[in-house]
Amino acid sequence: MSTKINVAIAGGAGYTGGELIRLLLHHPSAHLVSIVSQSGAGMPLGSVHHDLEEETDLTFEEELPHKDIDVLFLCLGHGRSRDYLGRHNTESIGHIIDLSQDFRHTGNQVAGNRRFIYGLPESWQSPGQYATNLRNAGNVANPGCFAACIELALLPLAAGKLLEEAIHVHAITGATGAGGRPAETSHFPYRDNNLAVYKVFTHQHVTEICQTLSASCQGEIPPLHFVPIRGDFPRGILASVYTPCRLKQEQAVQWYREYYREHPFVHVSDREISMKEVVNTNKCTLHIQKHGNMLHITSILDNLLKGASGTAVHNMNLLAGLPATTGLQLKSIVF
Repeated sequence: MSTKINVAIAGGAGYTGGELIRLLLHHPSAHLVSIVSQSGAGMPLGSVHHDLEEETDLTFEEELPHKDIDVLFLCLGHGRSRDYLGRHNTESIGHIIDLSQDFRHTGNQVAGNRRFIYGLPESWQSPGQYATNLRNAGNVANPGCFAACIELALLPLAAGKLLEEAIHVHAITGATGAGGRPAETSHFPYRDNNLAVYKVFTHQHVTEICQTLSASCQGEIPPLHFVPIRGDFPRGILASVYTPCRLKQEQAVQWYREYYREHPFVHVSDREISMKEVVNTNKCTLHIQKHGNMLHITSILDNLLKGASGTAVHNMNLLAGLPATTGLQLKSIVF
């Protein structure tokens, strides 16, 4: 790649596309050359993402130029990325990072002559080994937001073959997790002062989570029971995860810290944590507590950053041989 990474986005009008634009405009090694949006073609970016008004003179384009692009991010929504690659000639594009679920599952990670690797950097305890695998594949299937939050809570246990009995997860997500297209359950009168359980045990990320944890432990994992909850706030995920575990409290904390020692975006806290601490950052923070024979893990992250666009930029950094944290040292809103 050149000194500057020429990047483009297909599907730039939604929440994840907007977050990518913000990150890439301020990334010291990225040059944002094209942003495609069928709904916004010809319009300035600030007409859709109002906070970007007068920050850039870029406009949304109807079609990708398909030249001089090192990395293409696909923010097209589930089921549309594979179709997009089938309809467009992308041979001259160096790498593709897809933020949909189209290429996440084993047996479904090839499109034409492109092979995708599951793109959660922390799914490998060794960042160097992950980066090598990433560059060998060349293309990334970015993880889902719920999946990332839950996987980060459980990967150390999976890697140590310490998942021995059923796993229980309750996780609540902000309204941006449903995407930018209006729907009854993302409408303000529905979300405000309201909570709702949905897709009990059937959420689409369960397959992805089980696949990732099974790869980490090199075997089948126990049943995972996931209850997702719609939250009455814009962004962020808090997952409450518990499972029987033979480790003592101190052993469990040390095990987690050792697993994530070389991963800059995951932190283990000794105190109880709250979701706002990570909103607007690319961090995932974990809190671990033993209750009888149960190990309880609280996991928090921003669904649009660590759960989507931030991890996508992390993967771009690794593909380009840059430090993982380049362009991703962001400040939490806290209050």
